[in-house]
Amino acid sequence: MRWWDIDPVLVLERELFPEDAWSRGMFWSELAHSRGPEATRRYLVAEDGGRIVGYAGLVASGDQADVQTIAVARDHWGTGLGGRLLAELLRAATAFECAEVLLECRVDNVRAQKLYERFGFEPIGFRRGYYQPGNVDALVMRLTTAPDSGSAAGADSVQGTDNHG
Repeated sequence: MRWWDIDPVLVLERELFPEDAWSRGMFWSELAHSRGPEATRRYLVAEDGGRIVGYAGLVASGDQADVQTIAVARDHWGTGLGGRLLAELLRAATAFECAEVLLECRVDNVRAQKLYERFGFEPIGFRRGYYQPGNVDALVMRLTTAPDSGSAAGADSVQGTDNHG
């Protein structure tokens, strides 16, 4: 993701997350930490015919990474794009040398929970009222590094996605 992707990403963000959409400033702030030797973030976009149809982001701190966001346009649900974006984030976590990856997922977003479970994430707790203003709880999930792989579990090779970041 680059600065010129922020406006189309915001359109998708507001469509998918109308109650708790990120602001332009939040994306700018994240991208400010995604370049250079001290980078701690990795943000991607996926395009189809020049249109942004998905995006994802991760932050790394020490040996831990956090999935900040994954979004896929509704007309691309069921295509595997969410899995490809997640796989790219897990590769980034490996590059950042993270031993575990955490994320929060709305408790009512079963579709996303199933995706994360397929990649080996396990529920470890809840954050009550995490998503505001709707006061929706978050399920906290964790993926630990496969002991013998040296990389984040689930980060298999991905093909067929036009990722830019």
